[in-house]
Amino acid sequence: MKHKYYVNKRRQTGSGNNNEIHRDGCPWTWMPSDAKYLGEFDSSEDALQAAKRTYPDADGCAHCCPEINHDKR
Repeated sequence: MKHKYYVNKRRQTGSGNNNEIHRDGCPWTWMPSDAKYLGEFDSSEDALQAAKRTYPDADGCAHCCPEINHDKR
């Protein structure tokens, strides 16, 4: 099943200092003006690869995309 994914245009502050990827519906998604729509993907890994083309440090949200979250906490 495909899901819509977004990436924060500005880096998060705190643990990862990266641009986070969020799945549609995540309560942690920033305001639309701060998010870039990545598209619909079959997997969060595909969304991560798409985000890394523009944001090389992109990482998954710990809440909605834990399978691609690599933050060191």
